[in-house]
Parts: sequence; C-alpha cells; structure tokens
Amino acid sequence: MATARISRNPPPRKDAANSPGASPAVTEARPREQSIADLIVRKLEEDIVLGRRHPRERLVEQDLCADFDTHRGDVRLALFELEKMGIVERIPNRGAIVRDLKPQEVEEIYDVREELEVMAVRILPFPVRDADIAKLEAIQHAHGKAVDAGDLLAVFQSNVLFHRALFGLCGNTSLIETIESLAQKVSGIRSYAHANSEALNDARRDHIAMIKALRNSRRDDLMSLTRRHLKPAVRAYIDAYRRRFGVSGSELPRTR
Repeated sequence: MATARISRNPPPRKDAANSPGASPAVTEARPREQSIADLIVRKLEEDIVLGRRHPRERLVEQDLCADFDTHRGDVRLALFELEKMGIVERIPNRGAIVRDLKPQEVEEIYDVREELEVMAVRILPFPVRDADIAKLEAIQHAHGKAVDAGDLLAVFQSNVLFHRALFGLCGNTSLIETIESLAQKVSGIRSYAHANSEALNDARRDHIAMIKALRNSRRDDLMSLTRRHLKPAVRAYIDAYRRRFGVSGSELPRTR
C-alpha cells in the first residue's frame, strides 16, 4: 500500500514560538510535535479502521520503514503501541499482523461493552447541563456531515468523540477508561458496518435519539438505545468474517 513518505529530518520551523521575541505564553501554546512513531500509529490505525488492512495481514517492518522513510526503532515503537491498543498482534518469530478477532471474541467483547455502557447510562446524573447537550449536538452535526459526504474517516473520528462525550457524563473515571479501552480493541471491525450506508444512517438516527433522551431525562430510552446501537457492527463483522474464513476461521493458517 502506498503511504505518504515522511521526512526523517524536517526543515527547522520558523514560527512565532521559535522567534527570538516569542513570549513564554506563545511557546507553551505551541502543540507538542508529533513523533514519527505517533504518526505511524495514527496511519496504521486509520488503515485498519477503514478496512485498508485486513485481519491476519502482515505488517512487515522493512516495508513500513520504506513507507514512512524511517528506521526500525520508530516502527517497532508504533507496533508496540498498536499491540497495547489491541488491534495488532505480534507473533514470536513471525512478526506483527493485524489482529485476527474471532467471532466469539468479538461477541464476548461486545457483551462486556454493552453492560458497561448501560452502567454508565444508569449512573449518569440527570438533568444534563445545556452546555453538555450542546457539545453532543455539535459533534453529531459533524458526524452527520461526514455520513452525507461519505467521509468514513471523519465518521469514525466523530463517532468516537460522540461516545466519549456521552459516557464521560457518568463521571466515573475507571468506567470511562474501561469503556474506551474495549472500544479501541474492536475499532478494526468498524469498517464492516461502515460499508453499509443504511447502517451509517441508522447510527446517525440513534445518536439524535440519544441526545433527545438526554435532554428529556429519559433514562430507560437511553439505555435501550445504547444496547441497540452496538448490534449492527457485531453482525456485519461476523458475517464478513465467516464469508472470508469459514464458519469460525479458528483452524485456518495465518496469512503469510
């Protein structure tokens, strides 16, 4: 896969933060420069989420070094981070592959996600502040525009932001972190649901209904929507997996 090459030695930046007269406030405001490893993580995650890289596909270090014009140290750091996220698997003496989530694993993860996300809704304090409702509406507006434009990367990113903002309202840090960790682990299955335009429209309608339930303090409606909202991605992934690998895929050799 062709990937934009990234120079290992970018030219010096001539911005306000680097000028002799820059104030401390300007210097502190300048965002931290992203490392090559961070960029590789972001690009590979995008490729997996968008279905450009598939379960069991090998991630060859030498090829990634060439794609990103960097050295193995950066690539290995990126693969280690993706492994921690749960979307890449490293096999001894074989290297890294896009993680092969079996249908049973996906079902188990989504069973846990459902209970945790419903728990977050159950403990979410009502009434929800107008500012929090407005934030969710703004995110959903961006999500709807991305759906209409067919911009699947923006759909994914805005969907993540929507649910992060929604479950963040529960106020339980440990619960929020666990929900996000599990969602990240199965982020690679999103492309299977996103391939269906009707599923994207269903997700948009669910988000709008969730905001309405929040505004009207209708907890039961929000809990029901939360459960329903998780189902299509699981079904789409398992159907696609079984078409590609067989009933379970568990006994098939990994892609070489």
